[in-house]
Amino acid sequence: MDTHENPRAHPRLWEPGETARDAATGRVGRVMGHVGPRYRLRPLNGGKEWEAEPDDMLPAMQSDALSDAVAEANARTRRGC
Repeated sequence: MDTHENPRAHPRLWEPGETARDAATGRVGRVMGHVGPRYRLRPLNGGKEWEAEPDDMLPAMQSDALSDAVAEANARTRRGC
């Protein structure tokens, strides 16, 4: 058996409440659950959920969450909220 397996060959199981980055979209969200093989994520500051493929999900770093929060605050400012 090869000890250097590709870590993406076996996607990890995500628990509700964990924070993940969807590499396909670049978005960061909180894991809400799953529908079949896909996970449901919700933006950290609330909003519409989206589905992510397990192969595209990575653990979010603190900087990912901060960048997402800054982008959302900027969007609210532009909308005049």
